[in-house]
Amino acid sequence: MRILDRYILKSVLTIFLLCFLVFFFLYIVIDLFAHLDDILKNKISLQLLYYYYAAFLPVILIQVSPISCLLATLYTFARMNRENELIAMRASGLSILQMTKPLIIFGVLLSLLIFWVNDKLIPASNLYSQRIRHQIENENKPAKPAKDQGVLKNLSVYGSHNRLFVINSFYPSKNLMEGITILEHDARQNIVKKIWAEKGEFKDGLWRFYRSITSAFEADGQMKDSPQFMEEEIMTITETPRDFLNQRQEPAFMSIAQLEEYIWKLSRSGASGVIRKFRIDLYQRYLSPFTSLMIILLSIPFAFMMRRRSGGLASLGLALVVGFLYYILNAVSIALGNAGMLPELLSASLVHILALITSIYLIFKIL
Repeated sequence: MRILDRYILKSVLTIFLLCFLVFFFLYIVIDLFAHLDDILKNKISLQLLYYYYAAFLPVILIQVSPISCLLATLYTFARMNRENELIAMRASGLSILQMTKPLIIFGVLLSLLIFWVNDKLIPASNLYSQRIRHQIENENKPAKPAKDQGVLKNLSVYGSHNRLFVINSFYPSKNLMEGITILEHDARQNIVKKIWAEKGEFKDGLWRFYRSITSAFEADGQMKDSPQFMEEEIMTITETPRDFLNQRQEPAFMSIAQLEEYIWKLSRSGASGVIRKFRIDLYQRYLSPFTSLMIILLSIPFAFMMRRRSGGLASLGLALVVGFLYYILNAVSIALGNAGMLPELLSASLVHILALITSIYLIFKIL
């Protein structure tokens, strides 16, 4: 590695690590004060707090890496521009690609690291921190009945007897479900029974389904007999409303392989809204780790176009604006995808495509 590459990489790494430590410290302070009453009241030990915040390290790394890369890139090249180092590099015949090569390599390696952390560590970390947070907030408190949690939309749960429940609307406080689809599978994951019901109510320890249609299938997918319609039917379902709440599947607690398998099983239910949301989550798992690389590419032309007198405050201000626009566009794109107004893959990748096109255009503009 050239001396110049080491010099640029050292500056970028220093700013990146400093930003990460600052954001991590701020997160701990804010979260600690938010739960201070519960911590003191329930006499939470320092060891438990240590494990709780240590579990957030992978989460914070993923969340703050893009903005840290943005700040590191802008500050490093703004300082070099202010000290005439960029002019000297250009005068010696170095191109923008040669000057930014160590930064781009750093972005690629960081993105691959984030991809691994996001797949291997984040699901377990989210689950572990959630359990500790529940312990912090509810330690030494008597059990209370479930509060009104409003309505849960597009709920999907795997239950006993190899059954998949897909529920359009679930009202925990009323023990009521609407738009129910139950797929029962055999040992080879072939559908052997499908139950659809307009409404289900949990009363006296039993589930009562209203206006239900039951279909039985052979192993090859052929229907055995005509579908059976029932105006009201008592179902032999062992899961209670609390079980549905505790066992609901969330992408944050699944690895990529688990999420792909879950989508494959779910795709046979015909629940298009749920499937679309999970597919967008899956595509984001593949694409979101490369946000740091896209941010670096986007920040390079801005760093070279900054005035020579610009410094840390200008870098911070520009980073905030670029980061804000990036995340706003990503949120809008994901919302349009969940609403079915954009294809799933385009919804997850649109902001990356726009960032890449913009960065290439601006880089060629300053050549």
